[in-house]
Amino acid sequence: MSVTLNHTIVRTSDREAGARFLADLLGAAVGAPAGPFVPVRVNDDLTLDFDDRAPAAAGHFGFLVDDDTLDDLLGHLADRPDVPFGSGPEHGWDRRTNHLSGGRGVYVGDPDGNTYEFFTVAPC
Repeated sequence: MSVTLNHTIVRTSDREAGARFLADLLGAAVGAPAGPFVPVRVNDDLTLDFDDRAPAAAGHFGFLVDDDTLDDLLGHLADRPDVPFGSGPEHGWDRRTNHLSGGRGVYVGDPDGNTYEFFTVAPC
């Protein structure tokens, strides 16, 4: 059996702002509202649906990306001193990358406490 994650819900205090934050990081588009959700299509198989009907609940979302995508993301973050990012939980928001599993990675925090992790080699 093949299993592919198709969508997940991100609980946020403002569904439009939450969707814009992630879309901006990825260079993606914010989709039209679909019922109570504002979607961001991450790739052909995955959509994150932002929902503000319940209190925000911090989550962690890990994305395997290629080197060019990570470089673009890091360039974007360099121009955004208001966005916390860093090499990992043990180092806080040190504005650096890590080199776990032989690749590079970075954690990015959003205003609702969600953490988006981007890495170029899948964790062991």
